[in-house]
Amino acid sequence: MPPTANQLHDLLALLLFSVVANAAEESICFGSQDNGSLENGWQLPAIGKNYSANSDIGVIIGRNYVHSMVYKVVIYAYAKLETQALSKGYVYGESGYKEGGKFRPHKTHQNGLSVDFVVPIVDSEGISVKLPTSILNKFGYDIEFVGAGEYKGLKIDYDAMASHLWALKALAENNGVKIRRVIFDNEPHRSPHQNPIYNVSFVNPAYT
Repeated sequence: MPPTANQLHDLLALLLFSVVANAAEESICFGSQDNGSLENGWQLPAIGKNYSANSDIGVIIGRNYVHSMVYKVVIYAYAKLETQALSKGYVYGESGYKEGGKFRPHKTHQNGLSVDFVVPIVDSEGISVKLPTSILNKFGYDIEFVGAGEYKGLKIDYDAMASHLWALKALAENNGVKIRRVIFDNEPHRSPHQNPIYNVSFVNPAYT
């Protein structure tokens, strides 16, 4: 049976990703996340089948670079979620500059091993939607959820968030790198205000 149009599209995308990834030099990170730099940083795609960046402006000015190993983990995790978390959409935030270094207003994100992710959300009907981000709310960073994770009729999709973290852990282990820590500024269900960002930091691949 000949492949469908969608299968051909997926195959072409995979081949294109492989060519681009193989053509780029692997990254090298130096120092720590709060005092470091990055060589040969890889820029995360602005958009994929089930994910997108929180800010087109951030992509244009290059605020979404990571270490090559982190790039692979993030992208492969999203690919895994296409089958593990059907109909769910994901958004990532800021990660760092191509050469690392100071990354205001963040105190970290300096060596390509740290990525911010925007919490997945659902609307009043339980449908996965993208959190409305703009310069007015600092591309989502200024948004605060209240109660059981609610904001203007939207709710945090904790199950989708857990699936994402599970996928990141699984793909990190498959690619020989480890997650160092996960930070969600406010513990879910216990604080009156919950941050829309969870940060995932990875261990320097040179030490794994």
